[in-house]
Amino acid sequence: MAKKATKKSAKKAAPKKAAKKAAKKAKPAKKAAKKTKRKAGAGLMQPYTPSAILAEVVGNKAMPRTEVVKKMWAYIKSHGLQDKKNKRMINSDAKLKAIFGGANQVSMFDMNKYLSKHLK
Repeated sequence: MAKKATKKSAKKAAPKKAAKKAAKKAKPAKKAAKKTKRKAGAGLMQPYTPSAILAEVVGNKAMPRTEVVKKMWAYIKSHGLQDKKNKRMINSDAKLKAIFGGANQVSMFDMNKYLSKHLK
């Protein structure tokens, strides 16, 4: 009879264990790990050498594409080449016309397409 009593008590204990397991699952398992600052990928920071035409505007030393774009915008802003009505358009002067393939006006979104032809 002692054996039957232990089996009954084991059956009664099983639902309590299941409830405890369910309670544990409901709690968040781990705290969020500390986020580290993202670093730019190696491809993004790869130095490019500008062509002779582009070097007249941004300089002739090797630099990442992001730096080339910054220097182009500095040149555009300092010479007032951004269109007054539509700020998305860039008006070309003599130097930029050579970079932009002879176009008088280029969209800011197309500028990178023209720059990629002058970066090695």
